Amino acid sequence: MAEESNIKDTSLSASSPLFAEIRQILINARKTAYKAVNFAMVTAYWNIGRLIVEDEQQGNTRAEYGKAVLADLSVRLTEEFGKGFTEANLRNMRQFYLFFPNCYALRSELTWTHYRLLIRVQNEAA
Repeated sequence: MAEESNIKDTSLSASSPLFAEIRQILINARKTAYKAVNFAMVTAYWNIGRLIVEDEQQGNTRAEYGKAVLADLSVRLTEEFGKGFTEANLRNMRQFYLFFPNCYALRSELTWTHYRLLIRVQNEAA
């Protein structure tokens, strides 16, 4: 028992400056990582939309294209990559590219949800 009283408590309290600084570094790193991953996915969706539009313009009519190719793409992408590749979402990616044909206009502050809302705006001036 006498030895236990000589042992100093070296644990950090939740209010310790060292803990607080390390905690903030980790929070900032996670935010940065989230933003980077989000923008990488937004860019990927833009590129998917670009490829769909470019493939459509090789003589396929839009109605036939939408029914056959998008359905097949949806099934195959969902099998390999999981949810998020419904026909509707692939149409959103196509529309995304058509609304934002210049990828340099994309903003890393905006999420895929923001862009989906923007492509639904009917009034371009808005």
